[in-house]
Amino acid sequence: MWIFFAFGSALFAGLTAILAKCGVQRTDSTIATAIRTMVVLAFSWLMVFLTGAQSGLDAVGGRTLWFLTLSGLATGASWLCYFKALQMGDVNKVTPIDKSSTILTILLAFLLLREPISLWKALGILGVGAGTCLMIEKKPGGESERGGGCWLPYALGSALFASLTSILGKAGISGVDSNLGTAIRTGVVLVMAWVMVFVSGKGALLKTLVKEELGFICLSGIATGASWLCYYRALQDGPASVVVPIDKLSILVTMAFSSLVLHEKLTRKAGAGLALITGGTLVMLLG
Repeated sequence: MWIFFAFGSALFAGLTAILAKCGVQRTDSTIATAIRTMVVLAFSWLMVFLTGAQSGLDAVGGRTLWFLTLSGLATGASWLCYFKALQMGDVNKVTPIDKSSTILTILLAFLLLREPISLWKALGILGVGAGTCLMIEKKPGGESERGGGCWLPYALGSALFASLTSILGKAGISGVDSNLGTAIRTGVVLVMAWVMVFVSGKGALLKTLVKEELGFICLSGIATGASWLCYYRALQDGPASVVVPIDKLSILVTMAFSSLVLHEKLTRKAGAGLALITGGTLVMLLG
């Protein structure tokens, strides 16, 4: 069943991106992220009590709690690096690098979890890497780079911490109900999200929230919660080197809805890159 949860994670993650975009037309994205995390936390604990997983709290040992905390901190660090990179560089260059966390996760799973890299996975890595390079293009009207090349270390940091999130999450939910593990981890992420708000000096923007967009932000949080629950349920039973690539197929859902709802179109080069990323991801499943 873990493969169905993995695809469910991709579906809800793709919806998250579209709902979030609708909710940050005028609302600051950092503020929106913190609000979404509150919704995710509430949703996560609701699922804990609906499934009766709260009875497993006594069984959560120090090692498990430690890894879940580290996983949450890695997520927070990834977001901090990601928004810093976006602040300094082109969105069209930062985002594909962040998505390269798929490759890093497979390599870390090989080194730390002893998950083997087959020929199919190696070919998939090449496809995802090539596709990512094709999708890194400067589109007309894109943001100008304000920080020269200084954004690159932050973008790479975002990808690295996102990969560590998956590896640490895999270790942390071993022998623990996935709903309970997700809820504990989300509490750590919530703290990091609000730290990001105040460290970036955006706390004052809370007074200027656009009420019309709060609905989309909350729906985005619900979609995120559903994605995380599916994702960590899949990680509990399936190999991280397979679950993570399937989760990254959320880009297809995002592209489909962006075309239907936002009327955004891909260039031929970006389309070829998307096809390579998708093909590479599917090839990995054969391994």
